[in-house]
Amino acid sequence: MNGRRWPATCFWDMVDLTPFMVLLVAMSGRNIETIKELPALHTVLEGRAVQLQLVKRRRGAQHWQQSVTWEIGPPGAELTTAGGLYLLLHRLTARSRARSGSTSIWSMWQHGPANTATTGRHRDPFAADLDYDTGAAIWAARHDLIQDGGDGAGERLRVQFGRIRTSVEVRRTKQLGGHLPSAARSNTMGVLFRNYLRGDPTALDWAQDVMSDAVADAERSALAAHRRSLDATGGPVLIATASSPMDGLRGRGVDDSMATLLATGRQDTAWTACMAPESHPVTRKPCQASFLDCFHCANCVITANHLPRLVALLAALTERRNQLGEREWWSRYGPAWAAIRSDILTKFTPAQIAQAKATATTDVLLDLVENPWETS
Repeated sequence: MNGRRWPATCFWDMVDLTPFMVLLVAMSGRNIETIKELPALHTVLEGRAVQLQLVKRRRGAQHWQQSVTWEIGPPGAELTTAGGLYLLLHRLTARSRARSGSTSIWSMWQHGPANTATTGRHRDPFAADLDYDTGAAIWAARHDLIQDGGDGAGERLRVQFGRIRTSVEVRRTKQLGGHLPSAARSNTMGVLFRNYLRGDPTALDWAQDVMSDAVADAERSALAAHRRSLDATGGPVLIATASSPMDGLRGRGVDDSMATLLATGRQDTAWTACMAPESHPVTRKPCQASFLDCFHCANCVITANHLPRLVALLAALTERRNQLGEREWWSRYGPAWAAIRSDILTKFTPAQIAQAKATATTDVLLDLVENPWETS
């Protein structure tokens, strides 16, 4: 077709239009509903691109219109760009559109009795019914299209516009190294990943990298918030790692009578112990803070006896994470979670942690230390 001038002509039935619809979905990456409503009205920009208004019904009534600019490409290569293909189709349907008065690019000659004396047998097949059959099955059978891979290899190929579009999205995303912000054009990143790229390895690798970086950033921020709180209370938390709490508390600046109270659990709070619940390090008044704030307080004491409860709390926080959005979870529980993981459990031996996991029971305190209306 190099150098060929395409004449104004008429399409005789729907199957004549089908290959153009297949190519337009493939070239533009748009869904078939949008392609069915391509407008005839357009603007050619310096001979290099064509600009037109698309209808996007899936966006809802407030976002139906979207302006797009498609590259035209060089003469003779009309089938390789969305803009070139659009202008070619525009020329090929011009004569029929003059008869039908169609405002969309689509118009064809209709078999059977004429609709009116004015339009003759020419019409936009999608004007009255957007679900009008595209003729894809007939077109595929006429060309004996056979599937050449997968479970259905050797069987007749089913031309599905949704699958064509998915292939386009996957190919473009792979070309961009799986980078969803660059690949997302006609959809948001969430829609693109959920509906088209969930199973694509390239996109999964990128998404996992992004999630890993985001979680690492959130954990660093939570740990920083924990340590700022410790500085404000004159921390750090007193951690006695010896298997015998009394032995671990000796020589740590705790008098014998308080050490006895701490070692025997008589100063315990929800998951830790407190040396002075009647005197908060900052206010010097009886403590009114949440038990989750104990992990950031200089009055806090943690011994090996607390390990099973701490392990159970971590499990409860992980379960709560599945119930809340990431932002809310990190804001509410991130500092405590980071403190336990990074500043507390790391002080104990792997054997102590393993023994704590073996004896830990389901945490029942997290719901009690928060007001019910705070988690609803």
